[in-house]
Amino acid sequence: MLIFNRKKAVFLKDLFEGDHVDIHSHLLPGIDDGAGTMEDTGRMLAVFKELGIRHIITTPHIIQGVWPNTSESILQKQDEVLNSQKIGDMTFRAAAEYLMDESFRELIKQEDILCLRDKYVLVEMSYINPPISLFDILFDLQVAGYTPVLAHPERYLFYHENFDMYHKLKKAGCLLQLNLLSLTSYYGKEVHQTAGKLLKSGMFDLVGTDAHHSRHLDRLQQKIKTEDPAGLSELIKNNKRIFGH
Repeated sequence: MLIFNRKKAVFLKDLFEGDHVDIHSHLLPGIDDGAGTMEDTGRMLAVFKELGIRHIITTPHIIQGVWPNTSESILQKQDEVLNSQKIGDMTFRAAAEYLMDESFRELIKQEDILCLRDKYVLVEMSYINPPISLFDILFDLQVAGYTPVLAHPERYLFYHENFDMYHKLKKAGCLLQLNLLSLTSYYGKEVHQTAGKLLKSGMFDLVGTDAHHSRHLDRLQQKIKTEDPAGLSELIKNNKRIFGH
């Protein structure tokens, strides 16, 4: 059980230092379970700016049968946001968050992937169970020259009692992206505890807000609790090093 010290409760705004690069969010309106309207997008952009997020790579879901977005539809929606919102000194562009399934394998073959940058691709699994062909998919990605960034590994409950799987994912070439909301206990104490364990073990490579709506933004403006603020600060710097402008 983690015991948190008040001295280790920090504001993300202070860690972001006004120039953060967020690589995981759902700000495009009406395209998935994120922002519902263009007005929602505008409000979320304003809060991002207040938090010190200057560069945004937003990542709508691509899940066949649920959110069947395409590269074309996502980029069209990105342009709508850029044409209607006052971005100011922020940068804003779209990639995608891909569910690793057989449809995704087809997109890899077609080289129809919206990357975060330089062939870094954000991927996720079902919260119920990992795909049977998980390591085949990861192999396909690497053969095609992509670097998989696994979103929120701390939220996959089926790995909480099998910590070795996180090591196997790393050995398979995955970078692991921490959801900052996990450090607010938004997803519950167990996820918070697992996030803390992975962070303290040096398993994470990157961070993301995974912001979908105002409730997420409210949490991100509150203090977060971590036993390793220095490690978290390094991850934030990694975002800048890899995806900065």
